[in-house]
Amino acid sequence: MKLRVIHETVYQYTPAVQNAQHMAHLRPRTGPVQRVLTHALQIDPAPAQCEAMQDVFGNTRAFFSLPFTHEQLRVRAESLLETSPPPPAPPGEPWEAVRERLAYRRGQPHHAATEFSFASPYIPRHANFVAYAAESFAPGRPLMDAARDLMARIHADFAYTSNATDAGTPALESLRLRRGVCQDFAHVMIGCLRSLGLAARYVSGYLLTEPPPGQPRLVGADASHAWVSVWSPCAAPRGDGLEGDAWFDLDPTNDRAAGEDYVTLAIGRDYSDVSPLRGVIHGGDHHLLQVAVTVEPIGFRPPTAPENPG
Repeated sequence: MKLRVIHETVYQYTPAVQNAQHMAHLRPRTGPVQRVLTHALQIDPAPAQCEAMQDVFGNTRAFFSLPFTHEQLRVRAESLLETSPPPPAPPGEPWEAVRERLAYRRGQPHHAATEFSFASPYIPRHANFVAYAAESFAPGRPLMDAARDLMARIHADFAYTSNATDAGTPALESLRLRRGVCQDFAHVMIGCLRSLGLAARYVSGYLLTEPPPGQPRLVGADASHAWVSVWSPCAAPRGDGLEGDAWFDLDPTNDRAAGEDYVTLAIGRDYSDVSPLRGVIHGGDHHLLQVAVTVEPIGFRPPTAPENPG
């Protein structure tokens, strides 16, 4: 599938901002099931300085500065991507065995996935998460079976309510409220997994949404999205004596695994690592924010014809 993503953010400031510095995570990642074909970032007014670099998680982030007076900021990111279906997640090892792989042992190699098993700014490790996850994580249950069950329970138990939380709501508060948006659903699921000693990442991105039958697609009607990536070791070795890494993406908001209709923008420990746009401004005591996202299907890639053995 080919998808065009347009993410436009507009700030109106009152009074005017005197100077500002911003950081944006708006370039999608390239990986095994997703390839960025083109990407353009437009900033108005034009920044005095703009540079892009990779962060510690492999995301591309852009820094730009506006050291002059401005009453409006418009940031538009347009990307064209090619996506393919990810491989299905096997049941995996018993979840306790995976937890043991991530446990610290003196003198033993440090596994890279371990950094996603600790607490993060929005997601503590807490007994309340363990209590909620217990129904899904019975002793000896394969990790991905348990993770999918946890995903389904969050989807069933939590109400999707856009005004119940905000971008800074901690995961424990979302768990208590049993309501929120995709960010909250992802934070709660990650909190449950990490509190059990497992590794889970926060994924920000987009989901292709289809309009009702007979209705046209509306420009800007889509939204940014968030889901969870769970680490489960591959059963087959990579050939160098070590077992391979496998991250499997689950979406508790929609109770499904991520597919080719998902676009991964950035990964991190929680929302604080990957917010699409953030910054520090001088002035602009009041602001009006408008965000419009369009995820447009361009077409499907026809299957490759098999080679003629003759």
